[in-house]
Amino acid sequence: MSKRDLGDFLRTRREARTPAAAGLPPGQRRRTPGLRREEVAVLAGVSANYYERLEQARGPHPSPQVLDALAAALGMSATEREHLARLAEHAPARSDPPEELPSAVRRLLDRLGTVPAYVLNARHDVLAWNPAAAALLVDFAALPAPERNILRLAMSGGPLRCEPSGDGFTRQAASELRQASARYPADRRLGELVRDFAAHSPEFAAHWRDQELGVGEAVPKRIRHPRLGLVELEILELRVPGHDHRVVLLTAEPGSASAAKLDALQAGPRLRAVP
Repeated sequence: MSKRDLGDFLRTRREARTPAAAGLPPGQRRRTPGLRREEVAVLAGVSANYYERLEQARGPHPSPQVLDALAAALGMSATEREHLARLAEHAPARSDPPEELPSAVRRLLDRLGTVPAYVLNARHDVLAWNPAAAALLVDFAALPAPERNILRLAMSGGPLRCEPSGDGFTRQAASELRQASARYPADRRLGELVRDFAAHSPEFAAHWRDQELGVGEAVPKRIRHPRLGLVELEILELRVPGHDHRVVLLTAEPGSASAAKLDALQAGPRLRAVP
């Protein structure tokens, strides 16, 4: 990562922090959104010149103590604090997102039965899936390994049966990829994914510039299945301890038409679609 990345992140968090949230009077004739640089400096106990140099990528390497003070002044969440530490190189960087799965995760997929589930790494590569997920979303085994990426499938408009999820999906993707980029700054494929998605989606590009982290819960999915029609699903994500992997489970509200369609999915192609 570069000093520019650190400066840009501090600037976006400063612009998003209101005077009221920082315990300051609103003042008059504010020409910039959020806090002024000198206000952040006072709150963090550093000089205005020092903070300005950090935002302009001209400052020294900040210590963990200075980072803690800046994070407190800017009201950063735990996720944002971790990201700030990585940008300042106070957290270990890794080469690329691991693709090897713990055996316990594979056993979990085998035991989920009719619940569609798949496993993603930080790059949104699909590392493993169960038969229910393949029947519902796409036959991942039929795709070349480089194409087994949820975001690239969403961009291509290809075989993935998910309908567009709107701004919530791109906002969440920008947050997750921003954090992944800090953890794996040398990963070429991750950088290419960000550039391609930004070129494909103006909404994603805007959220990427905003640098908002830790946004909300998983966005619901709408599946347009060739046999069952529209299936509306809730998403549950389980983080794998000690890994960047997450198990994504697709469920439907009990008693709903979509729940009945998930049950029908396992009954074979001869069963008629649930109305």
